[in-house]
Amino acid sequence: MKTFKGRVVVPGTATLKALVSHEGFNTLASYKNCKEGKNVCTDQNNKDLYGKSTVGVALCLPQTIGSTTGGMVLFNSAVIKCNPGALLFSNTIDSLAAAGAILADVWTENSMPTVDNLGKEFLDYVKDGMTVTIKENGEVEVSE
Repeated sequence: MKTFKGRVVVPGTATLKALVSHEGFNTLASYKNCKEGKNVCTDQNNKDLYGKSTVGVALCLPQTIGSTTGGMVLFNSAVIKCNPGALLFSNTIDSLAAAGAILADVWTENSMPTVDNLGKEFLDYVKDGMTVTIKENGEVEVSE
């Protein structure tokens, strides 16, 4: 087990399976077929995530990319319960993704604990399927 410390953007605790992208996450391209409780990543440019379910996982990524609709897409995914269970950024979160995660926390019952600034070492260490435990203070424990 290894522990990483980041900055809390949306508070919360969770223990989830990791889904890892080493590329930027394009929210609009990834949620084209989002339906209540279901989403399979539709972004063909993201080799790490394409065709994989992003629902209820700890989505581990460097940053989000793409359209200015990114925050609204994250918020709407929470509204219809097809959102990641948590967002874990190796880099600093961008304002659009932060807005989407914060709005989901404030306006829905489907919050996504969100932590950023976990560092490159975090993204190098975590692998798909590993167990990720998020703590209120921004600590993220990663275990096999």
